[in-house]
Amino acid sequence: MGSLLSVALYRKYRPATFTEVVGQEHVTEPLSNALAAGRINHAYLFSGPRGCGKTSSARILARSLNCTQGPTPTPCGVCESCVALAPNGPGSIDVIELDAASHGGVDDTRELRDRAFYAPAQSRYRVFIIDEAHMVTTAGFNALLKIVEEPPEHLIFVFATTEPEKVLPTIRSRTHHYPFRLLPPRTMRALVERICEHEGVVIDDAVYPLVIRAGGGSPRDTLSVLDQLLAGADGDRVSYQRALGLLGATDIALIDEAVEALAADDAAALFGAVESVIDAGHDPRRFATDLLERFRDLLVLQAVPDAAARGVVDAPEDVLERMRDQAARLGRATLTRYAEVVQTGLGEMRGATAPRLLLEVVCARLLLPSASDSESALLQRIERIETRLDMSIPGSAKAPPSRSGESSGEPGPAKRTKGAQPRGNPARAQTPTPAATAGEPDAAAVRTMWPTVRDKVRQRSRTTEVMLAGATVRAVEGNTLVLSHESAPLAKRLCEQRNADVIAEALKDALGVDWRVRCETTHPAPADADPDQRVDEDSMLSETGRDDSSATRRDPEEVALELLRNELGARRIEHDQPR
Repeated sequence: MGSLLSVALYRKYRPATFTEVVGQEHVTEPLSNALAAGRINHAYLFSGPRGCGKTSSARILARSLNCTQGPTPTPCGVCESCVALAPNGPGSIDVIELDAASHGGVDDTRELRDRAFYAPAQSRYRVFIIDEAHMVTTAGFNALLKIVEEPPEHLIFVFATTEPEKVLPTIRSRTHHYPFRLLPPRTMRALVERICEHEGVVIDDAVYPLVIRAGGGSPRDTLSVLDQLLAGADGDRVSYQRALGLLGATDIALIDEAVEALAADDAAALFGAVESVIDAGHDPRRFATDLLERFRDLLVLQAVPDAAARGVVDAPEDVLERMRDQAARLGRATLTRYAEVVQTGLGEMRGATAPRLLLEVVCARLLLPSASDSESALLQRIERIETRLDMSIPGSAKAPPSRSGESSGEPGPAKRTKGAQPRGNPARAQTPTPAATAGEPDAAAVRTMWPTVRDKVRQRSRTTEVMLAGATVRAVEGNTLVLSHESAPLAKRLCEQRNADVIAEALKDALGVDWRVRCETTHPAPADADPDQRVDEDSMLSETGRDDSSATRRDPEEVALELLRNELGARRIEHDQPR
């Protein structure tokens, strides 16, 4: 009965020649040129992150050196040495691989040194490949130093390590150092697509970024992840939902929901997204990591509009469209602060017993730049102000005057203002609206920001905000904002100095303008007005009356003395009272 075990993808597609090594052309090309020219060194040092091809390249180097047609950059593949050193071959007696993690002591290196003096049994060179070379002890390196300095002609050392700085400097200085690197997303995607095509498996387009990010740029790790997905696939297809479940990644829809909530400054939607993450069983730390990666992608898309074409940002086309829209709505300073806050939160989550609580705290920080005095928070607040001013610059400040707009057949600022008036009031629509001062918001911009203005008013005076419930923005006349209200009594109350000052301060805070406020009646109330409307007006007036009476100020000294008497039993001491 044959074995049911299948060969892992990273072993099945291990390169056999330098031309098959993917993404390491800065190493393979110089090595190939050196082999072709016969300039062979006695010691090499291959360094780089794990799984990027160091040991495979060392085996290819040994295969190229011992080929019967070599040394050559293109081994023949048919001679005894090439067959023995093929990716899945039995190995050669003259090529010895040692793992320094378990053979890095001085006794192991002394044994290696004694064996190295023997001539090769059947090959041209005797090659020692020492993996994890940084694990060799100092005494072990000292034992090897003499033979590395003056090796026999048949001896070649290849050291492979992820930490070249830990290799003894006297050893490192006697080697040719070739640094390997991780693969960029575009190169990795081409490799994964080619392997999927050879395996006859179809993968959803949204799965590729998940696999590439899970692999972290390492071809071996990426192929291990892909191998797991193919093993658990339904037939010959890997779906996005299946990949999400196996890899533990966050659904793109949840990331989009969180970013949209931040763009709209909607706290309820943001915490709702967190609730959805927890309900779906996702790890809060992984969600924070994926959110940080989204902020990174948005920053790159802002700085490099063609980042997707360059392969800097890898995502399906529909996701890219949403990301471009999000990048246009969020400024660079805002995204930079978001990334900093999430990065700090990830550090706090490490080892935390309540990661969900910390994730919610991070979300609260994202929504409150004013709660921090850091430079990034200040830049975000400045950016918000600039964005509001850009939104509120009237058309007359950007475009030609309205007359030229009328002559060219394009609607001018006055036409836009009139078009924004309610249709049910023809008398007001016929009256031309005076243009706002250049560089300041026009009536349409104030209407856009009106909910924000009302929030600012509510923070200062609940009474004034209640009276603004039925008010609408009519026009901007110079430095005066004209409001209209269907209730004449409430319009009169809004014109009072105290209420007008509250609205003016709110406008200055929200829009950065220093305006006066005037409220007019929309139209005279008919005698048979709706009774419910009168009740509403009466309740508003009664509420404001109560607030005004209760707001009557007392002498602060009187209040303080009364509190002292009532709470502490204090009494006034007269100056002329004898002691």
